[in-house]
Amino acid sequence: METRRIGALDVSLVGLGCNNFGMKLDEDASARVVHAAIDAGITFFDTADIYGRTKSEVFLGRALSSHRDAVVIATKFGLPVDDHRQGARPEYVRQAAEDSLRRLGTDRIDLYQLHQPDPSVPIADTLGALDELVRAGKVREIGCSNFSAEQLREAQAATRRTAASFVSVQNEYSLLNREAEREVLAECERLGLAFLPYFPLASGLLTGKYALGAPVPEGSRLSKSWAASRFLSDERLATVDALAAWARSRGRTTLELAMSWLASRQTVASVIAGATTPEQVRANASAAGWPLSATDHAEIETILRKR
Repeated sequence: METRRIGALDVSLVGLGCNNFGMKLDEDASARVVHAAIDAGITFFDTADIYGRTKSEVFLGRALSSHRDAVVIATKFGLPVDDHRQGARPEYVRQAAEDSLRRLGTDRIDLYQLHQPDPSVPIADTLGALDELVRAGKVREIGCSNFSAEQLREAQAATRRTAASFVSVQNEYSLLNREAEREVLAECERLGLAFLPYFPLASGLLTGKYALGAPVPEGSRLSKSWAASRFLSDERLATVDALAAWARSRGRTTLELAMSWLASRQTVASVIAGATTPEQVRANASAAGWPLSATDHAEIETILRKR
């Protein structure tokens, strides 16, 4: 599989999102997905301290224990683990990192990401604590998530010349959510940051499982009311149908289109997709290899603008 760079890290073009571990998947099922990912050439694994109520880090660390030096582990901090463990205060950054290192069973976190901005803490203070972790060898690179272009600029301005700085930003981005194109992607290019799209398949809408006028598959994420209200609409399903027809006319699937469209952006370092079965992770891993031409992009853009 193709690799790209996040700072000093080489990562696979398709990454595995581990938010299902500890929620939908128990430890054995999580391990099967992880091992299928490794067999498929995936080397980048993205989790967070809150996923699975901290179990995701534990399950991931155990599954990767014999592969540690061959993979890149990313995790996040800042969202509430409980009433006391949350935010980006320097003392908590240090505590959260130690907690994640222990749960992951490793001596370093390859990419440590602030899960969301904390307006109550000056970004310079958070960056200072993260720099200490880098200098101590406990973290290799640092990143952020859910940051606006203005917040990226503020973080860059607050970074001391010799200190660690953010090398990546992880925001939502897909064929159905292009908010990142307004400012963030351009800011990433200007600052030399890697971009990591989450929800690349729009919570499953772009997997080919959903169609306008068809019932929502039972047991799927979008069968839940909270997810349906956010992601499902006739307009979105009509767009998915049009994209699916375009992909089929070229002998491809909606999944291949969704993954390859993101991978065609050079600012994108790795397309992080979750999976609940080895079959899903193998499909995701092989879906980003469609080289889309300029004509393809223009036709896709026409479909998206019509909706």
